[in-house]
Amino acid sequence: MFRGLTEKLQSIFWKLRGKARLTEEDVERALREIRLSLLEADVNYRVVKEFLEHIRQRAVGEEVLKSFTPAQHVIKIVYEELVQLLGGKQEPLKLSQTPPTVIMLMGLQGTGKTTTAGKLALWLKKRGHNPLLLACDVKRPAAVEQLVQVGKQAGVEVFEMGVREKPERIALLGLQYAKEKKNDIVIADTGGRLHTDEEMMQELRRVKEALNPHEALLVVDAMMGQDAVNAARQFDEEVGLTGFILSKVDSDARGGAVLSIRAVTGKPVKFIGTGEKLSDLDVFHPDRMAERILGMGDIRTLIEKAQEAFAQEELKKLAHLEKRIKEGRFNLQDMLEQLQRLRSTGPLDQLLKLLPGFSGMRQLPFAIDEQRLKRFEAIILSMTPEERLNPEIIDGSRKKRIAKGSGTTVQDVNMLLRQFKMLREMLKRLSKVKLSDEELLRVLGFMR
Repeated sequence: MFRGLTEKLQSIFWKLRGKARLTEEDVERALREIRLSLLEADVNYRVVKEFLEHIRQRAVGEEVLKSFTPAQHVIKIVYEELVQLLGGKQEPLKLSQTPPTVIMLMGLQGTGKTTTAGKLALWLKKRGHNPLLLACDVKRPAAVEQLVQVGKQAGVEVFEMGVREKPERIALLGLQYAKEKKNDIVIADTGGRLHTDEEMMQELRRVKEALNPHEALLVVDAMMGQDAVNAARQFDEEVGLTGFILSKVDSDARGGAVLSIRAVTGKPVKFIGTGEKLSDLDVFHPDRMAERILGMGDIRTLIEKAQEAFAQEELKKLAHLEKRIKEGRFNLQDMLEQLQRLRSTGPLDQLLKLLPGFSGMRQLPFAIDEQRLKRFEAIILSMTPEERLNPEIIDGSRKKRIAKGSGTTVQDVNMLLRQFKMLREMLKRLSKVKLSDEELLRVLGFMR
């Protein structure tokens, strides 16, 4: 998402670089190009107009800080206004002081509502909560069965009464069940339709009255563009919402829904779905999203993904590795552990696109060959402990044995050893530098 918009914005800012001062004509020209880029990204026309007016007033009226070039000053303004457009600050879920907290999920068919219910349940479970899923979608064929399957994958119980009961009765009995079972969170998956209609809205209002939810969240398909924004406005006016979860943010959608929905409805985006797995749900941070739109990357989300994948013991190992790198004692066993850790955090191409300079690219400047990484892992696993600690002892006969044991070729073994030596030399040069978590992950992320 935002790929095309990011590229166009970066091109606009590039034209401003090198100018000692910006005239009003320069600013107006840049604003016209930004306007066209946003409209092509399917951002609401009124939202674009107000956004550009804020930028115009600040770009012409504010004094440029001495530490900034005029171009940097404009980028700073655009970034700050983007953050405000996206909501200003992260809005957490409203959790009740007296459990259970009730979350009602709504959405049109095809938005990924039921899967999102499972994602949210898993996200809450990982943070120490005991959620219960309520199957209140009795209209769509197999909706109850799908939620049961999603619940099994998430390891979360599902309360269901089939499809013959009225959804508001299921909601009431499910809420009572949650109180008896000491569930501190209830997530209700409500009925959807292919399009909004009065019957659907009446049903949702009855379910909402039965549940009296702390959060009424609409799951919005980011690929729908302005249709999603129009649906959001209608749901908010007719049922009442507290916020949104945007699904399919990992798609090639233009991104207009993300940039418009807060400004049009006044309600915050709370989560974004970033993939098909149940673990692919991220808290929505306006500042981080603005950074990604402008091609500045999102190091903080990368670190959080890594920290979630690493247990506490693994984080200690990472600190130990940093010490070994500084002492110049990095070996093949260390390389094996880093390959395994990196693969556990998610697809490498998705992770690298969170780094500055990569987020706006259609393709990475190098191929992430997952199969090669698997071969490298197999090769190292076929070595003896002594060979992993002292790769220098690996001669021709040892290479043949390792290749045979790993199902690879001697050429593959030689390639691994060459890349390992290059990595070790690079780390030696960095051994005197204090590495932050971000820098360490960046070094390890590019070790291929």
